[in-house]
Amino acid sequence: MAKAIHSMIRVLDEQRSTEFYTTAFGLQVADRFPFEGFTLVYLRNAETDFELELTINHGRTEPYQLGDGYGHIAFSVDDVNAERERLEDLGLAPTPVKTLEHGSNHLATFFFVQDPDGYKIEVLQRNGRYK
Repeated sequence: MAKAIHSMIRVLDEQRSTEFYTTAFGLQVADRFPFEGFTLVYLRNAETDFELELTINHGRTEPYQLGDGYGHIAFSVDDVNAERERLEDLGLAPTPVKTLEHGSNHLATFFFVQDPDGYKIEVLQRNGRYK
């Protein structure tokens, strides 16, 4: 059976992006591989082995066009309201907390925040299918 192991995004500034993901989500650099022309940085935390791969193309100065196909990555937390407040206190401009209902069932409580390159990140209350 297949196992999801990482998701990759391209970023302009390695330090700015690693600082964001460390501050916002507690991700730490698990590995860093510099190559001629690009660097790969793998981030993870103790909650899971799933990693976020940052690709930094050397010499790139223009922001990446995210297009209309990219959606978001998601993190689950124990207390979505406290996490939103923490990110707001850090100046990271999270959106208001929302809820999503499916019929009469509560599906999710969540908010979004954007990383320095404009990638959207959903933060969900641990509940139901979002553990």
